[in-house]
Amino acid sequence: MPPWLESLLASEYALVVLFAVFVLEGAMLMYFMPSELIVPGSLLLFGHSVDTVVAVLAVAVLGATVGQTALFVVAQRGGREWLLQKRWFRVSEERLDRFDGWFDRWGQLVVPVSNSLLFTRGMLTVPAGLAEMDVRRFAALSAVGTLVFESALAALYVFGVDLLW
Repeated sequence: MPPWLESLLASEYALVVLFAVFVLEGAMLMYFMPSELIVPGSLLLFGHSVDTVVAVLAVAVLGATVGQTALFVVAQRGGREWLLQKRWFRVSEERLDRFDGWFDRWGQLVVPVSNSLLFTRGMLTVPAGLAEMDVRRFAALSAVGTLVFESALAALYVFGVDLLW
């Protein structure tokens, strides 16, 4: 974790900073650290009491869902070609084609499934937006997948720490 982020997460604004980090992660704009390290890193800094785990998970799900929903709306309004031309959108046309195919084949069900898996998190956000899926339905399905993913990371951290100590 970058030292500047670690110091912010250790401050009294920690949950606000964590929320902002998850918004960036959800919008696929966070390139400075692997998203799989955010929840375990937060629990390392904050501790892993039940209250802390619940707070971190709530912030993670809310933040990532806000970020993914923002990207969803941008995809819906801007369109595929517009997104592919943007420097901040770092998904190749071939990769986007692959995820378009997943959405075409499996429909809306693939949103929470992809959000709960490594390496595919958020990748169905753009195809869902381009397919003009209902934004509220997208946000709910996105939140479910994010909750599964982040809960698994938190559980691995908590049980791993308990096993080591």
